Amino acid sequence: MKLSVITGTGSFIPSIKKENANFNNHVFLNADGTSFDNPNPIIIEKFKSITGIEERRYAKEEYKASDLGYFAAKKAIEDANINPEELDYIIFAHNFGDVKKDAIQSDILPSLATRVKYLLQIENPNCVAYDILFGCPGWIEGVIQAQAFIKAGIAKKCLVIGGETLSRVVDINDRDSMIYSDGAGACIVEATDKNDSGILSHASQTFTKDEAYYLFFGNSNDKSKDKDVRYIKMHGRKIYEFALTNVPKAMQTALDKSGVSIDDVKKVFIHQANEKMDEAIIKRFYRLYKKPIPEGVMPMSIHKLGNSSVATVPTLLDLVLKGNIENQEVNKGDVIILASVGAGMNINAIVYKY
Repeated sequence: MKLSVITGTGSFIPSIKKENANFNNHVFLNADGTSFDNPNPIIIEKFKSITGIEERRYAKEEYKASDLGYFAAKKAIEDANINPEELDYIIFAHNFGDVKKDAIQSDILPSLATRVKYLLQIENPNCVAYDILFGCPGWIEGVIQAQAFIKAGIAKKCLVIGGETLSRVVDINDRDSMIYSDGAGACIVEATDKNDSGILSHASQTFTKDEAYYLFFGNSNDKSKDKDVRYIKMHGRKIYEFALTNVPKAMQTALDKSGVSIDDVKKVFIHQANEKMDEAIIKRFYRLYKKPIPEGVMPMSIHKLGNSSVATVPTLLDLVLKGNIENQEVNKGDVIILASVGAGMNINAIVYKY
């Protein structure tokens, strides 16, 4: 059976840096429109202590999510040293499409994957381009789908992108707006006849009975604003508890299917949503195997880049592979885990050997 191997990665980190101090003059309100008791500096310091976020990146006004995806895709194609005309699929994971600065409407016609194919100037009509909506785990799910196409023998090379401009869909009166950022990450997934590296296993789940609307589009916390304009909203505590219960189990399922020992896992790349949450997830994951957490097993980028949804895992992977995160590296033969959780509620994990 053919394995699927990641032959190239790329990421695009927007140039506009927004530090926590930039939020000191924002008017933060509760969901019911009432004011907070504490002043902004205290709100922001508490936010930082929980999420770990010190700053985040926003895209320039002229760039949309498809542009960020294109920039990351170009780097991945160059890294893999392939001819883009040979791509069988372009899979673009996002949640909100292309949103222009100060716009109130998303644009997803044509698809973002189609826009990237256009920007790459790919002429091959057999290169199929489509989008995937799967919450924050969308890029990992795209990689899983690419692997399925390769296993089925209908693809040899796939481009998988995760890109988002969350800064365009946040409610500035909601303190959760400080979490979100913009960015894009991409990879090339190729078929290989070798069995010494590639995707070993995966797990993927969707929970909806009680969890479907933990993340949703809702009105501004400022009740004087237009009710027809919607923003990204979440029930943070419910998401936190859900992730702690279910993400470690999905990671365990994927690892057990791979046949790899927990002792052989060198790195775990978790969706950068919340530092405390990720630390709790990794702690519970290793507790399932009654093992201590290896030092440095979980690279982090949230402190400087914030939560860019589908872009966090591919960006983090690219940064580590390119040696751009201090004291973090992946070497030939290393087994890593990629894992994410987000709107759906969706969870997935991949076990991969380099």
